[in-house]
Amino acid sequence: MPDTPVPAKNDGGSRSPLPGRAAPAPAPAPAPQPFQYLPGSPDSPVILHVPHSSRTIPEDVRRGITLDDAALEAELDHITDAHTAEIAAAAVSRCDTAPWRFVNGLSRLVVDPERFPDEREEMLSVGMGAVYTRTTHREELRPASYEGQPLVERYFHPYAAAMTEAVADRLAAVGRAVIVDVHSYPTERLPYELHGEGPRPPICLGRDAFHTPDALLSRAEEAFARFGGTGIDSPFAGTYVPLRYYEQDARVTALMIEIRRDVYMTEPGGPYGPYGPGLDALGEALAELADAAGRTA
Repeated sequence: MPDTPVPAKNDGGSRSPLPGRAAPAPAPAPAPQPFQYLPGSPDSPVILHVPHSSRTIPEDVRRGITLDDAALEAELDHITDAHTAEIAAAAVSRCDTAPWRFVNGLSRLVVDPERFPDEREEMLSVGMGAVYTRTTHREELRPASYEGQPLVERYFHPYAAAMTEAVADRLAAVGRAVIVDVHSYPTERLPYELHGEGPRPPICLGRDAFHTPDALLSRAEEAFARFGGTGIDSPFAGTYVPLRYYEQDARVTALMIEIRRDVYMTEPGGPYGPYGPGLDALGEALAELADAAGRTA
C-alpha cells in the first residue's frame, strides 16, 4: 500500500498553498502485480506454487496472438492446469500449519514463469519457451518473428524476483523453504510434449537431483498413494527453484506434483468432479504432504 502523505505541521490552523503554486500531487499507486503471495503460518517453510492455473490474458497481449477467439479458448482448455489454484486452497483449509501460496494470476500463454528465458530452454524447439509462439498442437500461436522480450521484461522477471523473495522470506523466518509445485496434465499425450512416451500415472512426481531429498519424495508418495498410483519424472520431470538458489542452497527443497486431469475434472477444460477421487480428496492429500514437509527437514 502506498504511504499516505503527511501534511506539514501548522500550529496556526489550516493553511492553503501559496498563490500560484499547486499543491503537490500524491504519489501514484504502484501497479498491481498479476500474481499473489498469500500468507500462511509464520513458522511454515512450505510454499505451494501454482503457476499455470489461470486463463487470464491482458487485452494488449491478446492482440499479439494470431488465434481467433474460439481457437484461443480451445488452446486454453489444453494448456491450462485447470482448478489447481482451488486444489491448493483446499489444502490450506485442511492443514494443521497453513503453508504459504504463490499463485500466478495470468495464463502461461502470456509468459511461462517456469521456463528459462533464454537458449537454455529445451522447449524452444517446439516454440514454447518463456513466450510461446506455437500451441499444444504445434500450430501458430504467435508469428515466428514475434519479439517476446518485452513480455519477459514486463511479466517474467517481476514474477521470478517475487518468487525469489518469497523463498528468501521463508529462509529468513524458519531457516528453510519447501516449494511444492502444483500442476496437472492431460490423460492423452499432446503433440507439444517432448518426453510424453512414458507412463502417465494418476500422480506424477517431478524431482530435482539437488533439491528433492528422498524423504520429501517418500512423503509425497505416501500422501498421494490413494489415487491409483504414483510415478516419478514421467511424463514430466523436474521442479521449480528460483535461479538464485538453484544448485546453490540445499536449504531450499522442491517437488513437483502433476495430477492427471481425469482424476478430478472433465477434460480438456471442463469443471471438476463429480466423479473420481475429486478435488477435495486431492486437497486433503496435498495438505498431508504440506504438513509432513513442514514438520521435518
